[in-house]
Amino acid sequence: MVYAVSYYPISRHEEFKKLGFDDSKKLTEARRLELAKIIEENLDWIGWAVYVISPQDISKNMLCRPPFNLNEMAHDATYKLIRSVLDQKINVSEIYVDPVGPTQSYKEKLCRFFPGIDITVEPRADSLYPVVSAASICAKVTRDQILQNWIWTEQGLDEKISKQFGSGYPSDPNTVRWLTEHEDSFFGFPSLIRFSWKTISNRMNATHTVEW
Repeated sequence: MVYAVSYYPISRHEEFKKLGFDDSKKLTEARRLELAKIIEENLDWIGWAVYVISPQDISKNMLCRPPFNLNEMAHDATYKLIRSVLDQKINVSEIYVDPVGPTQSYKEKLCRFFPGIDITVEPRADSLYPVVSAASICAKVTRDQILQNWIWTEQGLDEKISKQFGSGYPSDPNTVRWLTEHEDSFFGFPSLIRFSWKTISNRMNATHTVEW
């Protein structure tokens, strides 16, 4: 999972809006790359950062006792990204967040962490606020590049396993096809796949027999 933050001076808000940012899910890959390039060409006034959580860390967190679930990981990533901006001595006066989990309790948590800052937590914020749209593009482009250049931790997989993973959603036929074609009869899947994902645990319960 990749989370991102983007920021810019309020005085340049109208200029920022004209750059054409939108929810990354609505854009083609080519358009996302174009907008990411625009961000890179304007780093003198547009800032961004990402926080990457590996599949192994997600599985470890969710399978520990008590579990550290996806919502908590998302909240933790958001806190760390905002804190990283504040630690750069940037004067943050407004924060816009696309929520994970209940909106009101999430906002209350962020207000406790960052008192004195005007915080908006709103569903579909990546479609409503250009700064959140820009962050979603940074996250999506980073995720795509990580997957395209994935380095297997397991030896001997470079020539054996395709990197055409699809979107990663269980409803995506390309993702289902990849899982079907690359499931090992003993180990299941390489460490790219998080074993805490119900799609995987249910699949392996159905296809693998373990006797003790």
